[in-house]
Amino acid sequence: MTGVDEKEGAGGGAGSGQAAVAPEYSGLLREIKERIRSAQYEALRAVNRELVKLYWDIGGIIVERQEREGWGKAIIEKLAEDLRAEFPDVKGFSARNLWNMRTVFASYAGSPILQTLSAEITWSHNLVIAERCSEELEREFYLRMAKRLGWSTRVLIHQIEGRAYEQALRVQTNFNKALPLNITR
Repeated sequence: MTGVDEKEGAGGGAGSGQAAVAPEYSGLLREIKERIRSAQYEALRAVNRELVKLYWDIGGIIVERQEREGWGKAIIEKLAEDLRAEFPDVKGFSARNLWNMRTVFASYAGSPILQTLSAEITWSHNLVIAERCSEELEREFYLRMAKRLGWSTRVLIHQIEGRAYEQALRVQTNFNKALPLNITR
């Protein structure tokens, strides 16, 4: 519902007890709805960036403590249990997801480019790439393509299984550099 009475939308006049709607109203409504949707989208992107950043930080803490103090599976299980008790309404703190945080951190930690790109896509995209891609350039390719082309997680998985990275490497040529500019018959 637009908030406009049917009589108003049809040009209900002074006799109807309601003011007539100016013809420009539909444009105004469309513009405001567009701004609301845009703000909602930007808010979701900001929340996603912060969530990925939080998971990154948690993964880093886990990696550091495991290396320094030799923590193992039991600590992750206990940590998950305590975090879920403290934040019962917040999803994402299962033992499995804590291990996932560690995996993503360990996969991207050596590359500032991967770290930056990881904040621009969803957590599920990051997890798929970290688990299924072993090389830094391959990870960068899929991070960039997922963002640029707006791939869903399923499409990303399909592209990885279809070896899109390898196919992209095969079609690269040096023709522009190797061939002269003017080729005559």
